[in-house]
Amino acid sequence: MSEEAEGIAEAIAGELKLMSPRVRASRELAGQLLDPDFVAVGASGRRWDRQAMLSELPDRPGASDDGPLYEPFGMAGTVLAPGVVHVTYEAVLAERRSLHSSIWRKLDEDSGWRMYYHQGILVLDDQR
Repeated sequence: MSEEAEGIAEAIAGELKLMSPRVRASRELAGQLLDPDFVAVGASGRRWDRQAMLSELPDRPGASDDGPLYEPFGMAGTVLAPGVVHVTYEAVLAERRSLHSSIWRKLDEDSGWRMYYHQGILVLDDQR
């Protein structure tokens, strides 16, 4: 597997981990996947930094095996530069369909691949 393909595979694997209830419910596990400079913009336009996301993630949808779970599809990745991967996909959580875009970066071998930026938007019924 080429270095580029390996980076894409690792970024996608990290994205999938961040959708799992086990990781979402654990600030420690989620923190291992979020870059120190992490920023997210939600469908509402709200902006989260790393600390705010780690604080709220365990209470957000998808953090419990008993609740709705993320169902991702169409996941793809593109290498933007050495150590930088852009991941895009669609997801369904309960009845909500959304589009997602994430930037993952690998600063060094010790830290591995971490999500640097994430944005999600809702897909309205008339856009399907």
